[in-house]
Amino acid sequence: MDKIWLKSYPPGVPAEIDPDQYRSLVQLLDESFVKYAARNAYVCMDKFLTYGELDDYSRRAAAWLQSRGMQKGARVAIMMPNVLQYPIAIAAVLRAGYTVVNVNPLYTPRELEHQLTDAGCEAILVLENFAHTLQQVLPRTPVKHIVVASMGEMLGGAKGVIVNFVVRNVKKMVPEFSLPNTVRFKDMLAQGAKMQFTPVASTPQDVAFLQYTGGTTGVSKGATLTHRNVIANVLQTEAWSSPVLGGDHAGEQVTIVCALPLYHIFALTCCAMWGMRVGALNILIPNPRDIGGFIKELRKYKVNMLPAVNTLYNALVNHPDFAAVDFSGLKIANGGGMAVQQAVNDKWKAITGVSIIEGYGLSETSPVATCNRANMDGFSGNIGLPVPSTDVAILDDDGAPLPLGERGEIAIRGPQVMAGYWNRPDETAKVMTADGFFKSGDVGVMDASGAVKIVDRKKDMILVSGFNVYPNELEGVIAAHPGVLECAVIGVPDEHSGEAVKVFVVRKDPALTKEQLMDYCKEQLTGYKKPKYIEFRDDLPKTNVGKILRRVLRDEVPAVTKQAA
Repeated sequence: MDKIWLKSYPPGVPAEIDPDQYRSLVQLLDESFVKYAARNAYVCMDKFLTYGELDDYSRRAAAWLQSRGMQKGARVAIMMPNVLQYPIAIAAVLRAGYTVVNVNPLYTPRELEHQLTDAGCEAILVLENFAHTLQQVLPRTPVKHIVVASMGEMLGGAKGVIVNFVVRNVKKMVPEFSLPNTVRFKDMLAQGAKMQFTPVASTPQDVAFLQYTGGTTGVSKGATLTHRNVIANVLQTEAWSSPVLGGDHAGEQVTIVCALPLYHIFALTCCAMWGMRVGALNILIPNPRDIGGFIKELRKYKVNMLPAVNTLYNALVNHPDFAAVDFSGLKIANGGGMAVQQAVNDKWKAITGVSIIEGYGLSETSPVATCNRANMDGFSGNIGLPVPSTDVAILDDDGAPLPLGERGEIAIRGPQVMAGYWNRPDETAKVMTADGFFKSGDVGVMDASGAVKIVDRKKDMILVSGFNVYPNELEGVIAAHPGVLECAVIGVPDEHSGEAVKVFVVRKDPALTKEQLMDYCKEQLTGYKKPKYIEFRDDLPKTNVGKILRRVLRDEVPAVTKQAA
């Protein structure tokens, strides 16, 4: 195909990258552990972890995991916020020859059980704050080996003791739990130091990560990302950022703010994996919702790169302390996960001097597929150009390419596109074309420069602060409430999160209240999936065969008075 976007590339950005320059992510990590051994790799709550320490700790943890008798390719879950144990766990699982299954620590028992069971996880590394959720579902999962971490254990000395005491006893953030045969993270490292680590020859096609995402079937499914997929996206990210950050990363160290959760593909690739490739320092922010605390951390470092979603940028620029941060070192602010709003970009640039560079991708594309030029100065309103080694086509309903300027489904082909959905060939077939394009479900248009703009969404997915929410899943949960006859879920505009969830309900029990239904949803759905609005109705619009018409409900939204549940 004619790659018209190449003429718009900045000087120094190659048309292609070589995804085969590493056999596996393990080779990439081993290279960085040696090359940058004395550098700081991560910092969290003022505790630094060097590349040499990350090498040592992950090798110990990998030896311990191997001692459990799991075979190559076994799935190991990680259920933590951004704490120092997370990058150790990622490197350990990969080095041991296993597959990382990233888990949102705020999942409800229902959501956690599905993911652990669907992935066939044999082991899990979990922060103690969320162990009580695991306890509720453990007997119904294949998990046999459990490692429990604590907030303070990697901080060392008196500070670690104090942090653990405050978290457990003052803030009461660790509900009581009882799990069989658990090992503490620090004990795992101590035991692993005495064990033999056996290097594993992972291949480019071995599965590195299962990144779970929703779907039209209403159940979350794993995007199967191979070592080659993630290597490709790391190298694409590096090539795209080189005009601004420079190509020789052996020189001045890049400092990245990792406020997005590492279980999310955006931070996983663009902060953790890319950061380790270039020897960067990642500042881990365990709770970015604490904007005041987040800003205090920002003031301690000269930050070069800050990836975030629009809602986080908006919260930062509207905080009174934000303007006092020194942004003289900031070179790139990446926006992804949801549309960047011009008003937010303008406020951000007025304070920091840097525009937000919007990109686009999905879990299925590892994630980056397109991005605005890293040296762009201003707001474009689009999602940029295809990154190196990536083809983007705009397809009609029959899968045929459309001419420039016409609206159609955005389709992506490149070495970063997933191998398929885990154990779901039927679902994979729905999104992959015969010539290797992944159909995104987003409707866009490409202009003469090769830049792509999203204009609509073909599928019913709702995007809440960068997280995908799928109506079928929510409708299945809400319809199970004994007081609900039927329901329909749509996304509605929201000035804070981009979109919010609204549910229309026909009651079986006339006494059912919004408060009761919301309490039920809090038990069954993680925070960003919960409805913000609930509206009771006598009936729902349907086709002549009885299918609920979400489109009709969406069309009614501007005329509906939104009442918070």
